[in-house]
Amino acid sequence: MNDYRVEEDSLGSVRVPSDALYGAQTQRAVENFSISGLRMPRNFIWALGHIKSAAARANAGLGLLRNDIADAVARAAEEVAEGKWDGHFPVDVFQTGSATSTNMNANEVIANRAAQMLGADIGSRKVHPNDHVNLCQSSNDIIPSAIHVSALAQLHSLLFSALSHLHNTLLERARDCRNIVKTGRTHLMDATPVTLGQEIDGWAYQISQSIERIESCCARLSQLAIGGTAVGTGLNAHPDFAKSVIDILNKRTGFSFAEAENHFAAQASPDTILELSGHLKTAASALIKISGDLRLMNSGPAAGLGEISLPDLQPGSSIMPGKVNPVVCESALMACAQVIGNDTTIAICAGMGAFELNTGMPLIAYGILQSITILANAVTMLADKAVAGFTVNESHLSELLWRNPILITGLAPKIGYDRAADIVKRARAEKKSINEIAAEELKMTPNEIEKLIDPLKMTGKGIIGGLL
Repeated sequence: MNDYRVEEDSLGSVRVPSDALYGAQTQRAVENFSISGLRMPRNFIWALGHIKSAAARANAGLGLLRNDIADAVARAAEEVAEGKWDGHFPVDVFQTGSATSTNMNANEVIANRAAQMLGADIGSRKVHPNDHVNLCQSSNDIIPSAIHVSALAQLHSLLFSALSHLHNTLLERARDCRNIVKTGRTHLMDATPVTLGQEIDGWAYQISQSIERIESCCARLSQLAIGGTAVGTGLNAHPDFAKSVIDILNKRTGFSFAEAENHFAAQASPDTILELSGHLKTAASALIKISGDLRLMNSGPAAGLGEISLPDLQPGSSIMPGKVNPVVCESALMACAQVIGNDTTIAICAGMGAFELNTGMPLIAYGILQSITILANAVTMLADKAVAGFTVNESHLSELLWRNPILITGLAPKIGYDRAADIVKRARAEKKSINEIAAEELKMTPNEIEKLIDPLKMTGKGIIGGLL
């Protein structure tokens, strides 16, 4: 480091890049935590900036901070929220478990930028990162608050709209396909008929339930740990500090945040984030089902099911000319695998609370925000590039349907299970249609059998052929 300034902290002198807005504690963290190169997510820094801005204005309103300093701190923090100084947040995700390094990174950047606004130099301490920017706060209440704020904001800006879009797209395709009958399958084996619309409607219901589950934890996500300071007691914070900050945040964000009902739980046990992660995992599992079904239905086209054709998006092979793969489904499947992996990581970190503090906070923040982001993007991609655009190979579906001996199930109540099973066995052995064998066995014409074995009727409730 040839171009540097020297700063002091409680451990001594530290060389900091001369143009860096951060200070000694951030520099120590950079040197200590060379783990992954991963940084705290943009939306987390956005939330942290807004919290710091609201804290400065609250402290000014409570008479704890000079108006000129408070205004400069608030304006600097708003620049942080906007992303103006993202390059000055170099601390690795794998850091101190409370994310104190990231909190101090924000405090130092905001303090130095505020000092510049007041005509002082970087490193002058005209605005102090602890005494001014961090006033009435601790990393232990600010970081979990920022996780809640950023997660809730990202749900509303990304995921809910993406899931609703997929839900609506599925409902539209279900309506389009409501009268297209196909072979049902259980255990991947031929079963009684369903309509393609019924299958797609099942997917749509899965997505609607995912939305409901995720929405169900938003009220708990709206509770913020701010005001608890170091251990949850609120030491060194004005009694009205949390309310003042939250009022400002609510006006700025449009959300309805509230102070945590129990600060000790809020700071030591990120249970609500774990709950949210579990709901994201469930949504990912639903998306795996949908993506997998689409991929199987598209398989072939010559030697697979070939029931639908997904849009051709890109060549699929470097050696096989003309091959096209279901790349969107595969991309979505991998994104869902990451969401499920993140849930395991978050569960482990959520259990890393000891007494009054959880020490997995940075990785919890990274995992939950990544899960929301990639799930939202995968959902949108699947809706637009697979569900909306697939075409149905109706003639092939009909051919497969009438080759299915399990259609005899519609007559089983009339002729008995054992006799129906014998007809299926003979049809398979002789490689003949179920209509042909049933007509011979029951002394009826194929047309009469076809009227009794009506695949469309078999997709609804009831006993279509009568009883014995």
